[in-house]
Amino acid sequence: MKNSKHTLKEWLIAVRPWSFPASAMPVVTTLGYLMWFGCDNGQASCINWAHGIWALANIILFHAAGNTWSDYFDFRKSVDAEDTFGARTLTGGVFTPKEIKRLSLSLLAVAVAGGLVLLAVTGWPLLWIGLGGIACTLLYPYLKYRALGDLVIFITYAILPMLGTSYVAAGTVIYSSLWLAVPVGLITVAILHANNTRDTATDRRAHIRTFAMEIGPLGSRIAYYAEITVPFIWVAACAAAGIFPLWSLVTLAAAIPAWQNIKTMHKAKSEGMAAISSLDEMTAKLQMVFSLLLTLSFILADLL
Repeated sequence: MKNSKHTLKEWLIAVRPWSFPASAMPVVTTLGYLMWFGCDNGQASCINWAHGIWALANIILFHAAGNTWSDYFDFRKSVDAEDTFGARTLTGGVFTPKEIKRLSLSLLAVAVAGGLVLLAVTGWPLLWIGLGGIACTLLYPYLKYRALGDLVIFITYAILPMLGTSYVAAGTVIYSSLWLAVPVGLITVAILHANNTRDTATDRRAHIRTFAMEIGPLGSRIAYYAEITVPFIWVAACAAAGIFPLWSLVTLAAAIPAWQNIKTMHKAKSEGMAAISSLDEMTAKLQMVFSLLLTLSFILADLL
């Protein structure tokens, strides 16, 4: 019989915490942007930081639920097997599918409960943003298998959290926060794209379709290069246009790890997919560095 006792480390591995920058950074950068941009009468003091931190914790819970929900369905559909890369919580027999499903639903229940309380203390617009997030979480496996996973990730971890964070923290939806969606969202999509590019062979064996499979090896490499480089161009253009402060150019420092990621992806051409076995984690680290630098730029622009 499978031992039902698991260590804390095993539970943490099961939710893939290395991927949390994908969900946390949109909230963090939006809070930084609001501090610089202001709200209502143009004063950053109107920001409700407690609500902002609450939103941050809640989206991470949703992300953990989504990770385990996706793992459960990937295992059931044989997308993940013993020879696939990544976490081996199910393929290695560490957890049973029933345990992962229960974990996912439990995390989702806690996240929904937290969202409902936040809804009660903010307002109804949050309901539609929250319902969109729940729908994306539950439908992600179905849409991922039909080459729509990249689009869902962009909506879930760029557009929705930025609108939601601006509403709960500022009391109104600040649509200009969506200028952040392109740079932050594209790097987040690159995390998934690196994963799907690496797993093309095993995904094809499982008879599913991903965007990486649709555009092929060359197209996948070019798409990844674009997802990594466009954010820097976007931020520079926004700084030049006055949409972002000039301080936002400090994000150019993240070009160093970005270049390392690009070189790693290029190795897939000659060395095969094993060369990018950890590129998804590398991209998540890039997301954190890039987004923290962008957030810092807003704080500096507000204080100096």
